[in-house]
Amino acid sequence: QVQLEESGGGLVQPGGSRRLSCAVSGNTLRITNMDWYRQAPGKQREWVARITSSGRTDYLDSVKGRFTISKDGTWNMVFLQMNSLEPEDTPVYYCHARSYYVPDVGPGEIEYWGQGTQVTVSS
Repeated sequence: QVQLEESGGGLVQPGGSRRLSCAVSGNTLRITNMDWYRQAPGKQREWVARITSSGRTDYLDSVKGRFTISKDGTWNMVFLQMNSLEPEDTPVYYCHARSYYVPDVGPGEIEYWGQGTQVTVSS
């Protein structure tokens, strides 16, 4: 099992910064990549950023240059540093992990999601 718990959401003024954290526990050895997604009310959940086990990163075009995803060396923590925040960045943010070990099954692909943390950008 892999458990994900986001934290760091809250109220921030436009142009401000915020760092989100995702605490990762359980069987992390087979995690291949982790991501941040976000979802606004009435909208589809959208992918924001990804980091692989090797440290390679990728970003949604609209956040590139403003957001930075990072991790520690053991998948214990994954972060999303958000700068120059705007009201459009207000959605709930979710941590996501992809693993290749399915509990009680064995090798295979499985995904995990955190519960989400709300970011509100407002003056």
